[in-house]
Amino acid sequence: MKIRHCVEKSNIEKESVLIIDPLKIRHAVVKSGKISSLSGLIDPKSHLNLDYPVHLVKNCIVCEKFEVGSTIEISNGGFIFALIRPDGYQNYGKYDYTQNLLNMIESVKKLRNISPDTNIDLHNINSSSIYTSDNANNNN
Repeated sequence: MKIRHCVEKSNIEKESVLIIDPLKIRHAVVKSGKISSLSGLIDPKSHLNLDYPVHLVKNCIVCEKFEVGSTIEISNGGFIFALIRPDGYQNYGKYDYTQNLLNMIESVKKLRNISPDTNIDLHNINSSSIYTSDNANNNN
């Protein structure tokens, strides 16, 4: 399984194939030319942060829509990629990816331990970043 950065076709400048809004990028798994799994929006502090160059998004595959089953744009040479404009990156400061990952793992563990009888709205769980999957449905 390969996870790819993905952007919707409507968020691409047609002539330049540059991404209009880099905050509207998600992680996706592609199978048979279609999205089979989709995460929330990327966190700019880890993906667009010039102070944390280890995980900068460089290019994204293009999909029709952010929906499971949506088709991926493909040409004779393979996936069609869109690029981030240089002004899409910023300095967000130091980013502790390890601590963020540990926090995410703990949050997932807590969610898994919630009783099915518990009345909780999983879409309103607070996260350390407004750009994580917790709020993905609110940003579409």
